[in-house]
Amino acid sequence: MLINQRLVKRLLLVFMVVSAIVFAYSMSVVAEDQGLSVSHNSPVLTVYKRPTCKCCGKWVRHAERSGFQVETINRRDLSDLKIDRGIQQRYQSCHTAISKNGYVFEGHIPAKFIQQFLQEKPKDAIGLSVPAMPVGTPGMEYRNKFMPYQVLLLKADGSAETYARINSQEEQY
Repeated sequence: MLINQRLVKRLLLVFMVVSAIVFAYSMSVVAEDQGLSVSHNSPVLTVYKRPTCKCCGKWVRHAERSGFQVETINRRDLSDLKIDRGIQQRYQSCHTAISKNGYVFEGHIPAKFIQQFLQEKPKDAIGLSVPAMPVGTPGMEYRNKFMPYQVLLLKADGSAETYARINSQEEQY
């Protein structure tokens, strides 16, 4: 009888702890959903990244905070995807975002330039790129360090031109 009472008490305690965890999680999801600026009219990006890449995860959060709906797909190898989408090796970075209308956004591009591009839809362009991983770009923040960089306009013929020059962190937002 004493053993059964102890077992019942332990099971009740476990049930209460699990219930509290489930409740706390559901409340955080509700709070997070209410805090997002994403709507059904928000542009959608599918982001392909490596499963272990932390900077890509930070960039995804930057895009979401900037109003994008983001679907993330983790892959170990992104080489074929980048080649198939026309992103030459010299313009590649760690992750690739693809809009619903097929434009590519390679690397740590500030969301405001993606939004601008999607409104303009430049002729003969396949997307934008920030090659490599410049320190201070969205997702690549490190202390107060910043490296000026360029956002490149990628063209269908394989060429690229400067779309924007970023000389300070403030210009990114």
